[in-house]
Amino acid sequence: MASSQTKTQLKTTPFWTDQFSRPVDLPTADLPTQVDVVVVGGGYTGLNAARELAKAGASVAVLEQNNIGWGASSRNGGIAITGLKQSMPTIVKKYGEKRAREFWNISLDAIDLVGEIVADEAIDCHFSRKGHVTLAAKPAHFAAMQKKAAWFEYVLRHKLHLVHQTALRHEIGSEVFYGGLIDEWTASLHPGKYVYGLAEAVSRHGGLLCEHTAVTRIKKENGRFKLYTSKGKVAANEVLVATNGYTDRLVPKLKSRVLPVGSYTIVTEPLTPALQERISPKGRTFTDSRIFLHYFRLTPDGRLLFGGRSNMSTNLDLLDSARHLYMQMVHIFPDLRNVPITHSWMGKVGFTFDLMPHMGRVNGIHYAMGYAGHGVSLATYLGTEAGKLLSGQIHYSPFMAIPHPTRFFYRSRAWFLPFAAWYYRFWDWIS
Repeated sequence: MASSQTKTQLKTTPFWTDQFSRPVDLPTADLPTQVDVVVVGGGYTGLNAARELAKAGASVAVLEQNNIGWGASSRNGGIAITGLKQSMPTIVKKYGEKRAREFWNISLDAIDLVGEIVADEAIDCHFSRKGHVTLAAKPAHFAAMQKKAAWFEYVLRHKLHLVHQTALRHEIGSEVFYGGLIDEWTASLHPGKYVYGLAEAVSRHGGLLCEHTAVTRIKKENGRFKLYTSKGKVAANEVLVATNGYTDRLVPKLKSRVLPVGSYTIVTEPLTPALQERISPKGRTFTDSRIFLHYFRLTPDGRLLFGGRSNMSTNLDLLDSARHLYMQMVHIFPDLRNVPITHSWMGKVGFTFDLMPHMGRVNGIHYAMGYAGHGVSLATYLGTEAGKLLSGQIHYSPFMAIPHPTRFFYRSRAWFLPFAAWYYRFWDWIS
């Protein structure tokens, strides 16, 4: 890291909530004795579900074992990107063109929905739609991008813009990539301001926010659910588990359906306006084309946020992780070699075995999960869908209609992730 960097200067807390902390006047509530719906998890999924339920007139309580937004909803990169984690050609092969177009269009609608909620609820979270560039890490990757652009326009009717290596300087101040692919639909925001804005909206519409309320047991009796928590008991007609990458064994069958994968991030101190302009002339967000990709963007206050993973673990040392990410960052942007980083943190991303988001019911308990790095938009969308389903506004979601695969070798501990990481690093090397 930069020569001026010291361990005491580097904070191992999420930048977003360090910069914009939980509002002291966030309206929270004591645990009620009964409600129509209990939502377990106070992130994007749970809050959007609760917002929709409260707007429809249902009584709803959001139970969060930490502070509202404590998990990945305040730890992500703030990029609302198009598509799903699974590739669209694979989705076409598996589900057919009609269903694939439905999933693709949902990914676009999900970003629109974030913008609509931000506008409707007057959430000042720096929502911006300046597009996204996927950067070719190798010449062969750019050749694949050329085919991808043609395929997307022909099959999905979606226009992607190719940028050849010679023109890439107009998009990014780096010489290490071999071209890029621009999607103008992508948006960005401040995750902390967004999640707290959602929480305030839930309360404004009549929902209850119960922080530091860990659910330890869910029992069904006499047609209703009884939830045992660290603050007492609450009865509900319906329960939605919205914990994604932080899912534990509260409902064992849900734990086996989602894998927690660590995503690690650093951020620099504020850059000069000239350096910001050189790094990202158009203010876009970026990812590279590797399987173990890096994502980066300028923050609203002019820092460079840089994240990714070369390991799928959720317990890497944050100082070691910072050194690794710093080396990757200065390889891409040598101008940042002497710029200190201020924060290093980690969030758990929820992956499913088919790399698709899913909604459904287990033992009568509803769930939505599996955004795999697309959570800003997809958690917003699936949370809203869950709220509409539970309030009877809709009766179907395509994410309920596809099988949710499990594996016989995974019930609680993802012991196989180090082997998967080795496999993906190998493919990054040979591709």
